[in-house]
Amino acid sequence: MRLVKNLRDAKLRIANACIEGIDFSRERQLDKAVVRQLATCRWVNEHQTVIVTGATGTGKSYFGCALAHQACRTGFRSMYRRVPRLFDELRLARADGTYSRLLARIAKIDVLVLDDFAIAPLTDEGRRDMLEILEDRYALRATVITSQLKHDRWHDYLADPTVADAICDRVIHGAHKIALAGPSRRKPSRDSAGS
Repeated sequence: MRLVKNLRDAKLRIANACIEGIDFSRERQLDKAVVRQLATCRWVNEHQTVIVTGATGTGKSYFGCALAHQACRTGFRSMYRRVPRLFDELRLARADGTYSRLLARIAKIDVLVLDDFAIAPLTDEGRRDMLEILEDRYALRATVITSQLKHDRWHDYLADPTVADAICDRVIHGAHKIALAGPSRRKPSRDSAGS
């Protein structure tokens, strides 16, 4: 079955994440209408970007995986990568001569989830890799980026003004921006802790 293959190939960090499982409790400040719109996957057809920001534990990875899962259910191919590990993968590909092939494979994926963007300092090589990936996808494929760092601070994080301008221009303008709030979802609630 195509869905099973798409989900297996996507390698989602949270394999059971789905739109129906998203929590809309008040403290999360999540707009149901926006999520319903994203669930249509129109943003995938229109090759747009979704940026999901929030503090540690607010459900960014779940949200990104849920969007990718929905895309797979709609017939699109998805790929999940944590940004630090993606940079390791690209470094190894550069060393063994498969760098161009890996970039081409990433460029062809309908929905790319880049999880944990801006979690560690970027090297010059990392900045160039990120620009290559996003340039290949700009207006051609859909991308989800999750980050603890709010998008209005990405330019400073990227450090190199020329590369930062190029990346931010391709990603931030026109993106769907979701800011998750509330306490960490990894901490047990008082109710579940029995007090």
